[in-house]
Amino acid sequence: MTRLILSTSNIMTGGPSIIRKPGADRSNLEFTNSLRSNFLAAQQDYSLDSGSNDNSPDGYEEDTMTRPPASLWTTRAGSDYYIPTIDWSMSGLSEEPSQYDITVKLFYLPGADIKDRAQHTKDAVELVLKELGVDSIDLLIVSFPGMSFEGDCEWEADKKNSQQGNDEEEIASWPVVEELYDQGTVKKLGLAEFGSEKLSRFLSRVQVRPKVDQVNVKDCCNVPPPLLKLAKLENIELLVHNDCTNILPSGTLRELLGQGVRGAGVLSESKRGLDGMKGDLTPEWVVKYTAVVRDRGVIENKGYFAAAELRE
Repeated sequence: MTRLILSTSNIMTGGPSIIRKPGADRSNLEFTNSLRSNFLAAQQDYSLDSGSNDNSPDGYEEDTMTRPPASLWTTRAGSDYYIPTIDWSMSGLSEEPSQYDITVKLFYLPGADIKDRAQHTKDAVELVLKELGVDSIDLLIVSFPGMSFEGDCEWEADKKNSQQGNDEEEIASWPVVEELYDQGTVKKLGLAEFGSEKLSRFLSRVQVRPKVDQVNVKDCCNVPPPLLKLAKLENIELLVHNDCTNILPSGTLRELLGQGVRGAGVLSESKRGLDGMKGDLTPEWVVKYTAVVRDRGVIENKGYFAAAELRE
């Protein structure tokens, strides 16, 4: 088994290809475009270092045959396979960690084994800490699969939400984030897409309560009144977002890593006789991180990591 670790690097320093396009609300376009941009940049940089004669900046997108071997721009460390190679010497923030508000959102993906969530959580947070060069984060928001706010009105959306997800799996996944909180690694915990009934049930069963509930009401209207009332009663901050829950479907990941025109050329494609890694691919988690300079409200660093299991 190989664990694939994908990264975008800091997308605030990227070009226009990673900017969210109009109409892309509640999509994974920022994430997938950022990955493609980072893959292409790594292919070009490491290919130049190896003495490639291909001088076309768009050559790898136009012709898969000019794409450099994956071994040049990726790194294997034991059972981990980094796509692309991460230069940790370039990591860190420009000012002292105390000058930033750091928010991390962890997406547990459908299809991944529930019993592995504790390790997935620790791995994701560790990567972010290493990337930003910090010892702690201010807010960790957890997104469980199958959750949304959708309906003809906010009341209907809240009612539908009460039946979504899996209470037992969500409760069983929470102790690891409580552990990170107790250790001081995370200063505040949050949830995503929990309506009034789901949140009420959750609060009654956990030791460390979430202080934030992040909701997407784009396909609804407004924040449901019952949720507003509960949040005020329990002193929970409500935040809005435009992320999608299933941010990395398996088909999207295969396209990103495949041999197509927009693929990274890491996975094999037997129909076209193109070599690469083979096996069953299961996306496990995605983590999004944002570092905002407190006194200026400016996002200095923003990016994503993702992990998938490849059973060869």
